[in-house]
Amino acid sequence: MLRTFLLSLLLFLSIMAVKAQTFSKVPKYMSFELGYRYLPATSFDIKNQGITLLFDYAWQLSGFTGKPAAYISIPIGYTYLFAGNGSESGRILSYGWRVKHDLKADTKVTPFLGYGLLLNQLSVSNTEGQVFGHQTCFDYGYRFKTSKKSDYFVMLEYSYSRYPHLGAKKSDSIHAIELKAGIRF
Repeated sequence: MLRTFLLSLLLFLSIMAVKAQTFSKVPKYMSFELGYRYLPATSFDIKNQGITLLFDYAWQLSGFTGKPAAYISIPIGYTYLFAGNGSESGRILSYGWRVKHDLKADTKVTPFLGYGLLLNQLSVSNTEGQVFGHQTCFDYGYRFKTSKKSDYFVMLEYSYSRYPHLGAKKSDSIHAIELKAGIRF
């Protein structure tokens, strides 16, 4: 009987302790990016420029007490690479994880650094099938805080994509530099 009473008391106190805590939701944001992609090097027969559209959904990980914030996000993007001069057009679907770190806290203009690991699905016109690859990207940019609920940003991104295949000594690859602008809300 005493054992049951003590277990009941412990359960009651545990429930009361959990109810007494104040839970708050983690801040989230969504963003849209539009950018120009230039390929300084690629092993595919595609032109070296195109456009990118990307949607990003992020959660804040740190920076809740006046320190610079860090975010983790799930991006999904689409790139169209133009055809021309005997080359084919290309389409890339990208998705994965990105981490961004603000370099300053609570300023009107906030510089940030980012890193991403994405999976890519590349299609080349006049070629059957698709090839899957891995993309590593690094970005640096500035976010401009407005009085509204949305912020604007610009960023420069470098990425390296590798497309391995069996039986080949060297993988296919794409080096890309992108200039992007976007809105975050």
